[in-house]
Amino acid sequence: MKPRPFDYARPDTVDEAVALLAEHGDEARVLAGGQSLMAMMNLRLADPALLIDIARIAGLDAIRDRGDVIEVGAAVTQNKLLAWPGLNTKLPLLAAALPFVGHFQTRNKGTVCGSIAHADPSSELPLSLALLAGEVVLRSRRGERVLTAKDFQRDMLTTARAPDELISAVRFPVDGRRGVAFREVARRHGDFAILAVAAVIDGQYSVRLGIGGMAGTPVVRKSALAGVKDTVETLVNELDVPEDLHASAEMRRDILRNLAPIVVEEARRCAA
Repeated sequence: MKPRPFDYARPDTVDEAVALLAEHGDEARVLAGGQSLMAMMNLRLADPALLIDIARIAGLDAIRDRGDVIEVGAAVTQNKLLAWPGLNTKLPLLAAALPFVGHFQTRNKGTVCGSIAHADPSSELPLSLALLAGEVVLRSRRGERVLTAKDFQRDMLTTARAPDELISAVRFPVDGRRGVAFREVARRHGDFAILAVAAVIDGQYSVRLGIGGMAGTPVVRKSALAGVKDTVETLVNELDVPEDLHASAEMRRDILRNLAPIVVEEARRCAA
């Protein structure tokens, strides 16, 4: 299938982009990399009257080290962030997670902010942003507001972005600790994850766990290192685990039980 006819605009500035969003609201969609949006349009799951292409707006393709956070502009591609020289030292979790995002070709076009905006609960970047307690920067004619990852992603493919708002950047807190790990299970490398698990060692005796694919949003829990299995079992019993054509709820529960201790042990070894 192909998308229905639509209008196309390529603003030169952020102010022009948000003016278009203010004018067209729900009838407009923002295009940066288009790796999710164009597929949804082809399947008629998205049907915008106007596409606002922000890929060439000056400044939106910048990665800025703000000291305590790394700010990633809305047009920064996933491969550009993966190749950023400071990634391994400033954001080692992202260095571990990004190679699981799609394929090299899709990462050349897909943007970091676009993945956050799409809000797939099994996606690697929303999970990483949630685990690191990052922020989303939203711009509109009404000004700028900043939301935590938890407040931004509300449910599967559902966010707190208003129709007139543009995600201008996301901010990842600098966390140079090497005690991190990321793994996922998918039918093929580059496919959407059936289940993803990330871990950040948080002190000598505790760990922060991030889980994607087990609920409508990424799940983050803190656990004692010695109590990871108990924490996982609690999550398995608490969560309303989804079922789809890729995996049953019970399969996802079994994957989590087996994968989480492996990821935590890998993170612990990295921290040693």
